[in-house]
Amino acid sequence: RGDVDLKVLAPIGTFLPVGPYAALTRLPGRGEHNGIEVFWPRFPLLPAVGWRFNPALAFRAGRRVLLDLIAEGFCPDVIDCEFFWPDGPAAVRLGRTFGIPVSIKARGSDIRLWGERPAARRMIVEAANAADGLLVVSESLKADMAAIGMPPEKIRVHRTGIELDRFRPAERTAAKAALGVSGPLLLAVGNLVALKRFEIVIGAAELLPDAALLIAGEGRERRKLEAMIAERGLSGRVRLLGAVHHSEMPALMAAADVLVHASSSEGLANVWVEALASGTPVVTANVGAAAEVVDRPEAGTLIDDARPAVFAEAIRAVLAAPPAPEAVRASALRFDWKTNTDTLHAHLRGLASGSEREQ
Repeated sequence: RGDVDLKVLAPIGTFLPVGPYAALTRLPGRGEHNGIEVFWPRFPLLPAVGWRFNPALAFRAGRRVLLDLIAEGFCPDVIDCEFFWPDGPAAVRLGRTFGIPVSIKARGSDIRLWGERPAARRMIVEAANAADGLLVVSESLKADMAAIGMPPEKIRVHRTGIELDRFRPAERTAAKAALGVSGPLLLAVGNLVALKRFEIVIGAAELLPDAALLIAGEGRERRKLEAMIAERGLSGRVRLLGAVHHSEMPALMAAADVLVHASSSEGLANVWVEALASGTPVVTANVGAAAEVVDRPEAGTLIDDARPAVFAEAIRAVLAAPPAPEAVRASALRFDWKTNTDTLHAHLRGLASGSEREQ
């Protein structure tokens, strides 16, 4: 927006130059991304118990940057913190130090994963109570926040926004052909980590001999999944694509007949919304905000019994009677970027002026 002067502060830990975070080690301390000035100050990561100190260390890294910015003439009207751990406690300390109102947004794992650790939960709840405003991606996560002691009257639901002009239905047969696929196509997307339960998705695909499965994502479970695919003789039908750039995701989503998502924990997964916007129905574990997204028959099916056979049965039903792509897409139109940005702008402007803080 032309009326917003935005700078991004993204403190990062000092990772080894190997593994999934290796790319972070190559980031400069200060740079530009999509025309926005970004700062990547470093803070030390301590093994094992070091997570307890990450909020304080991130605060110190951020304070140095903010002092420099203020000296240069840039003093923020509001701090918009987009993740609760460890960023939330760090952002609140920055706000207190410099007299700037703070909003913190919860997205899922920052509450449901870190909230299970007593020390982290205490710091998260303290930050929530001290913040001037709170945002959350779904009603279900709002309930989780209130359950651990956050003030519900301060929490405002701010749903995911996606680029509806990029994620849209396409001629599916041609889209599949571009990927070297014919016949039913299943798609699964996410980091290859245990909680995403890709073994359930692969098990479901095994029970659907006419279907191909593409899995987009990278992570430490890759070798385990490769072994599973090979042992079950699925190498001809199941492919691990590795990390897929976001620019390539619309083509994948539009080609798929079904998005399959078996994760054991979610906030509001972007992939649900991106699939629906692409005209692709979703078969997903009923976790997090799944029921808020898959809220009509055309959108897909919610699974409460996360076994491969149950997923396979639901997928088979969708393939037998596929909903019209435009009807599927209609369920995603409420997640447009304009609504998202207008809501966020009004929220932050209210905090900056003091009107929301006084409510």
